[in-house]
Amino acid sequence: MDNVFIGEYTHLLDDKGRVAIPAKFRAILKKGAIVTKGLDGCLFLYTAPEWMKLVAKLNEMPISQGNARAFARLMVAGAMGVNVDSQGRINLPNYLIKFAGLKKNVIVAGLMNRLEIWDETTWAKYKTKTEPESEKIAEELFI
Repeated sequence: MDNVFIGEYTHLLDDKGRVAIPAKFRAILKKGAIVTKGLDGCLFLYTAPEWMKLVAKLNEMPISQGNARAFARLMVAGAMGVNVDSQGRINLPNYLIKFAGLKKNVIVAGLMNRLEIWDETTWAKYKTKTEPESEKIAEELFI
């Protein structure tokens, strides 16, 4: 369970683009982390080993298919290596802050093999939209 990201945490994005990582996850990320453009309006933050697993899967996609190329570009070209500093923060590049529309208040959400970084308002809208549909979503996924 130590390498599984779970939970929802509220943090602040400072003027220098730094956001604190929840204390319980800092040791996992100390060995290196990759932040990239995510889906649904957030950023994805992977450990180095999990990032390499994703890259291997992306490498297996057929380069002849436009959607495969587009998704690989989104994930890889938008990625940046980050380090957890002595105060437990990572420094997000401006282009990723802009992509995710991050303001002052951010949500760091644990999603098993990755963390997601959301603007607090975007996260609230996403949850308001999807939570009422959770039973329907579950039924469709677990047929």
